[in-house]
Amino acid sequence: MRHYSGIDKIIQSFDQGLRSLVPGATSAHRKNPAEDHVSALSIREARHVAGLMRVNHSGEVCAQALYHGQALTAKLPNVKKEMEQAAIEEQDHLAWCEDRLNELESLPSFLNPIWYGLSFTMGAFAGIAGDKYSLGFVAETERQVSLHLEDHIQQLPPQDIRSRKILEQMNEDELHHRDTALEAGGVVLPPPICVIMTTVSKLMTKTSYYI
Repeated sequence: MRHYSGIDKIIQSFDQGLRSLVPGATSAHRKNPAEDHVSALSIREARHVAGLMRVNHSGEVCAQALYHGQALTAKLPNVKKEMEQAAIEEQDHLAWCEDRLNELESLPSFLNPIWYGLSFTMGAFAGIAGDKYSLGFVAETERQVSLHLEDHIQQLPPQDIRSRKILEQMNEDELHHRDTALEAGGVVLPPPICVIMTTVSKLMTKTSYYI
């Protein structure tokens, strides 16, 4: 197995960040759930759906950063591998959201570099705190993401099957990531940490919808 130096890891992290932030740089490994469906939206509906999908795209940018940061500082090899695998699966979500934004003739959030930097830092510190806390951080993050996805699914126009299929598959994957993290030894985080995470999440969702 190849041994990576500190410089190698920094370069790898920089490359991962670029792939997460540059439009079109990430490709899905799985078929887009919306591929076989058609949705006709009014201009007003399309604008609202674009805002929702922009928020979800930013959430996936944060997820990429979180897993990359945790993989960088994870102590146990199996936890590091778990984080890297989860990041690969999240790439599908990132690509699907970007595809839907393109269809709606809209753009990802201009604030994504900020969200990536904050999430990467939080993930790295979670990894330094210890693998059980790192996994607990993943579980809580995925729980909150699932709540956002369920709310967005309810807000979609009834005829927007394309967006609905994407969000439903994303939610299924996020819940799986949450359960996997808990089964791997993740602990329930202290309430103050969960409150901070919720506050940051709300800030991201409210700003990314518009910007």
